[in-house]
Amino acid sequence: MLTSGKVLLPPLLDTSPVDRGPSSLSMKFACSKVVYHQCVKHIYEGPDMRQHLLIDADDTLWENNIYFEQAIEDFIDFLNHSSLKPHEVRTVLDEIELTQGYGSASFARSLRECYIRLAEKEVRDEDLERVVYLGEQIIHHPMQVIAGVKETLAYLSPRHLLILLTKGHEEEQKLKIENSGLGIYFGDTIIVEEKNVDTYNQLVTELDLDLENTWMIGNSPRSDINPALKVGLNAVYIPHLHTWGLEKQDIPHEGKGRLLTLDAFTELRNHF
Repeated sequence: MLTSGKVLLPPLLDTSPVDRGPSSLSMKFACSKVVYHQCVKHIYEGPDMRQHLLIDADDTLWENNIYFEQAIEDFIDFLNHSSLKPHEVRTVLDEIELTQGYGSASFARSLRECYIRLAEKEVRDEDLERVVYLGEQIIHHPMQVIAGVKETLAYLSPRHLLILLTKGHEEEQKLKIENSGLGIYFGDTIIVEEKNVDTYNQLVTELDLDLENTWMIGNSPRSDINPALKVGLNAVYIPHLHTWGLEKQDIPHEGKGRLLTLDAFTELRNHF
């Protein structure tokens, strides 16, 4: 079910955050499943030079994959395989993860399956419990918003139409958004199962986005940059040192959209 909210945005240059309340507005997407959509109404009475900025969450606004990386290192140490190198264990885990979905629970299942496949000793219940714990405890890590993100969002929010677009487990993503305190800067918050060409085409249609004035901003070539460019959107690529391996791709720059590469989220203030 999709939920939504509506509020008034302060004047253009007032960068103070606004509480978002509930509303009756909802939207339906026909192809790639949207599992959550919260919308607020922005009221602005100045020259309309705003652009739509679709902004990724994990490893763009806050740290995420570093916790998975630490869990994988702990898992490899616990597995203690006699012949497989760490990158070979990771290859097996990557193959399993492709079938399991997103979120800490799915990751825990992937670790469990990987352990069952690769363990060189009898698989005991207590070993499986330990492995599952490595995955499930990720959700309890403290929220670490990337430096300068909050201030940059406060600058951008009154000037442009910000849409938080993230994929993954609905409840986990909503919890991270709540704990980050950043949801107040976005007119829309949308959680989808996947970010692919179908997803972006739906967003363009259902949100009536102008391709020339809409940008997808994120760290993932696979989910943020390549599919957005392919449908004709503009994109801002902000690489993250610890981007998940399965999200890494070359960027062939397909489509008519513009591509901007920045070193940090804070540099968005220089361009928008």
